[in-house]
Amino acid sequence: MRKPFHTILDTIGDTPLVRLNKVVPEGAAEVWVKCEFLNPAGSIKDRMALYIVEEAEKRGWLKPGGTIVENTSGNTGLGLAMVAAVKGYKCIFTMPDKMSLEKVNMLKGFGAEVVITPTDVPGDSPEHYVNTAKRIAAETPGGFYVNQYHTDLNILAHYHSTGKEIWEQTEGDFDAFVAGIGTGGTISGVGRLIKEKNTELGKSIRVVGEDPIGSVHFSLFYTGTPGEAGVYKVEGIGDDIVCDAFDLSVVDEIRQTDDRQAFTLARRLTREEGLFCGGSSGAIAHVAIEIAKEMGPGKKVVCVLPDHGSRYISKYLSDAWMKDYGFLEPERNLGLVEDVLKTEQPTVITASPEATLAEIVQIFREHGVSQVPLVDGSGKPESIVHEVDLLRAMQAGDVSMDTKASEVATAVGGLIYPKARVEELYAIFAKDQVAIVVDQSRIVGIVSQIDLIDYLSHKTNA
Repeated sequence: MRKPFHTILDTIGDTPLVRLNKVVPEGAAEVWVKCEFLNPAGSIKDRMALYIVEEAEKRGWLKPGGTIVENTSGNTGLGLAMVAAVKGYKCIFTMPDKMSLEKVNMLKGFGAEVVITPTDVPGDSPEHYVNTAKRIAAETPGGFYVNQYHTDLNILAHYHSTGKEIWEQTEGDFDAFVAGIGTGGTISGVGRLIKEKNTELGKSIRVVGEDPIGSVHFSLFYTGTPGEAGVYKVEGIGDDIVCDAFDLSVVDEIRQTDDRQAFTLARRLTREEGLFCGGSSGAIAHVAIEIAKEMGPGKKVVCVLPDHGSRYISKYLSDAWMKDYGFLEPERNLGLVEDVLKTEQPTVITASPEATLAEIVQIFREHGVSQVPLVDGSGKPESIVHEVDLLRAMQAGDVSMDTKASEVATAVGGLIYPKARVEELYAIFAKDQVAIVVDQSRIVGIVSQIDLIDYLSHKTNA
């Protein structure tokens, strides 16, 4: 039996690790979930909120009577509001307008002031919720800007608490760890501890990130360049900016999920496993189960369920909301991107950034392709040369056949994971000529519009 606590803050952490049963298919590895939604303010962000506030007090950044200011998708704000209520601070939070009404009202319930900002603005806009929070903190006497996106304290909070708890609960007996990427603090902190243990004990535990389609991290990880931000409904994971609290060096792989996958599994976790968790939990668990199926029996996958389902009663837990956004409509079952690649596909032809345009032209001619990805020594895509880019440069007289290919190449757009649904290709083709299929840092295929047409025509006739 746990002892009585002096304040609610003493109950943060020590969350249970629970095995999934009904939603994991037979023949897969075990999947264990860290139930962070059972923290007192309802999310994993409680850990970081308490850690940063106490560090700020120690360092003199936050003084008695001060005001805590932060940009939040809701969960960090709730953790900070709880800490502030106990410690006697004021709070001002900025939130994008896509966040649930439950989160806004819960923050106000703690006595916090909430400033709503537009979602569909670029990361450098003064109206962006991050920049709005910075401005408010600077203008508020005694204001302390938490800066969860760009402080190493975010990483350290999870290194010292989440990571160590998982290690103690499992005794280091697991094969993969999965977390969503928002600020990057959770995966970076836990991942840092795992990498240290791997080195110390000779283990090879993989650290896998989950990123919603529309977020910038997938492209950042595989190309070094953030992708173009898109719109997605799942909250609390993904982002349109890159945070300093995200340490890519401890991550082995990133996989994408879409909203339907996230919300469908989140509802199943509640209805079949009794885990009343949020939509991001569904996305993360989806990736964890994918990995478990690949690993097979005898292996263990650990993942994080970040927040509580009570924040989403009016959203993915509502049948009406799910129907409004088409998530309850029967899927046409067009398959996965990897299914398109299973049709007769030529070998992906790549080149070095140091290749000359003469060599690129030769590749176009010999292989009948219209684009050549440029990859580094490890096969990681850096950029891509399209026929049209080369033609424009030649017409302008800006290049010779001895010019390096990298000088006319463009950023790799349209990256997609093999397990993504075929429907996700449509959005890519609206912006890019082809979709670049990436798995574990390597290009495994290129899908053009005619490839998709060919695939769908065969599927229709089957």
